This record gives sequence, C-alpha cells and structure tokens, in this order.
Amino acid sequence: MSLWTQMGLGSAAAALVAWGAYRARALASSGAWAAVFIGGVIFGLGGWAWAGLLLAFFISSSALSHLFRRRKRTLGEKFAKGSRRDWGQVAANGGLAAALAVFHARQPEAQWAWVAFAGALAAVNADTWATEIGVLSPWKPRHILTGKPLPAGTSGGVSPLGLAAALGGAALLGGCAAWGPTGWPAALAITAGGFGGALLDSALGATVQAMFFCPHCQQETEHTPRHTCGTPTLWRRGWQWMNNDVVNALASLAGAVLAAGIWALAR
Repeated sequence: MSLWTQMGLGSAAAALVAWGAYRARALASSGAWAAVFIGGVIFGLGGWAWAGLLLAFFISSSALSHLFRRRKRTLGEKFAKGSRRDWGQVAANGGLAAALAVFHARQPEAQWAWVAFAGALAAVNADTWATEIGVLSPWKPRHILTGKPLPAGTSGGVSPLGLAAALGGAALLGGCAAWGPTGWPAALAITAGGFGGALLDSALGATVQAMFFCPHCQQETEHTPRHTCGTPTLWRRGWQWMNNDVVNALASLAGAVLAAGIWALAR
C-alpha cells in the first residue's frame, strides 16, 4: 500500500471519529478539523497499534469530560476551556504524537519512538483524568510544592483522588501500549512517564502558568482577555505566554522523554 493511500485511509478514519466526537459535543468545530489532520497522520503513518492507542486516550478522556461536565461547570470561572476541545487543545495533546508518527514512518526500526508516543499520550490522559476526577475529591486540594490548601479547581492543586486518577489514566495507556511492538516490558515505563508528565503539568500550573484576576467577580481565573462575566481580566502571576495549551504540550513532551528514557535504561 502506498504512503498516499495510507494517508487517505487514515484521514477518512480520523474524519469519522472527529465527526462523531463533534456530534457528541466532545470537540468544537476547530478541534474537529485539527483532529482530522492529527488523527489522519497517526492513523495513516502509525498503523493500527498507534491508532488504537490514540482512540483509547480520546475515548476515555472525552467520556470523563462529558460524564463530569455538570460538576466541572461550577468551576468554569477558573478553567480557560470547557469539555469541548478546540484546535489548541487538540494540537497540544496530539501534536507531538503526530510528529512521532511521522518519524516512525521514516525510521520504523526505532522502537523508542513508539514508547515516546505512548508516553506522550499517557501524560495527557493522566492529566485529563486527574482534572475530571479530581474535582470529585472530598479532600481539599493542596499546592503540589508547598502543601498549602487551595480552592477546588486551582492550577497546581493536587489531591489523593486526583493523583490516583492520574496514575489510573497513565496505567490505562501503558496497558494498552503493551499490545504494541515493544510488548509488556515497556508498559511500566509508559505508565511512569505518563504519571510524571501529569505531575509536571501540576508543577507548571503552580508556578509559571499564566493566571489572571477578574476585578468584578474577585476571582482568579485562566480566562483572558475576558472573564466569563464579560469583565476584562488582569494578569496576576506566571508567564503570560504560558497558557494551558502550552502547559499541556510540555507535559506531553515530558511524558514522552520520561517513558523512552526509563524504557531505554531498563533494557
């Protein structure tokens, strides 16, 4: 089968998934188009193992986002984005994975690319699970670095339930990846890499992620340039370019590097 045929079939499969996700309100229109492109690259160049792992991430994370959408709505003033992923979220979560699929097509003998791909998806899956399930925690979240109690939904806050959810999200992708070319020996490395990437996400959220303040609602938020009430927000802390999408992309990169590194050292 030629490369162009593979890409065509991959794009068609990705388009079907993106259309279904858009209809289910898991993707915004811009997110659906981004998913067609990124999914087409992964489906077309990676093959069924790569496509299956991407689907495991997307279906599990989207299901959780939909399941707890009403509970998360009470924290909407903090989160910059809702349960419908736009193109920025799709690119942040899947861009590195797509790049690794391109590399795999050129260097199919490099098994580390598969482990890095799985680690990248495990990290964003772990972060999504931690966010969606962590809001249900009966314990007050605490700052990941100082241990100081924080309001629910604050970037950089962790709880026992959220940490357990992050580990579960990473382990799901690690277990699914065990059916890929590297087998079960890579599963623990992928799980560890994914969990580590989610921890980095929280650490960045606690330190350098941009946070803003609504003077009308007297609330800290990720929303900019306007809060959900329509009031212009003011920069409060962090690096202004370090928004949630950048944090997610860095967490994905960390998951990929950690998973491939741990796997290489353990061989």
